[in-house]
Amino acid sequence: MDTMTATKIVGGVCGSLLIFLLVKWGAEVIYHPGGHGDTEAAYMIEVEETATEMASSEGDAAEGEAAEAEAEPTFDELYAAADLASGEKVFKKCKACHKLEDGANATGPFLYGIVDRGIASVDFKFSEVLAGIGGNWTPAQLDAFLKRPKDFAPGTKMSFAGLKSESDRADVIAYLATIGG
Repeated sequence: MDTMTATKIVGGVCGSLLIFLLVKWGAEVIYHPGGHGDTEAAYMIEVEETATEMASSEGDAAEGEAAEAEAEPTFDELYAAADLASGEKVFKKCKACHKLEDGANATGPFLYGIVDRGIASVDFKFSEVLAGIGGNWTPAQLDAFLKRPKDFAPGTKMSFAGLKSESDRADVIAYLATIGG
């Protein structure tokens, strides 16, 4: 094999690797818009407590839970004080499957005017479970759905795992309420 052929082969392999890496990077940008700065932990380390620590922490936990229950704002309070800019940022997680333009379905139905619109009321092929729920997408209904779609409507086609943060859900619902409301 001459040097020119070897150079072409090495160049082809390097070029293919470069294209693969660029496609991988592009896919990560599209499907993980939060980037590497997300505050959610990727894993959790469990630590065993001694019997003495558990006994003292049980009393503290009961007091702490009562204080925490009083201190946590309700969804309605979070929704009333929602940050629209934060909601727009959180919506980036939805952009891969949903559009905000009226009638522009994508993988999922369009979200233009979603707040207080009938559940499964637009022209889209919804799962039977979701179509059978009835009622409207009130902020409370949207909150329950976005928390964990598979719990709200078991059998739904939506593969999104949900938004853990109640304030993120309130922000994105308030943002959606401004779109075509």
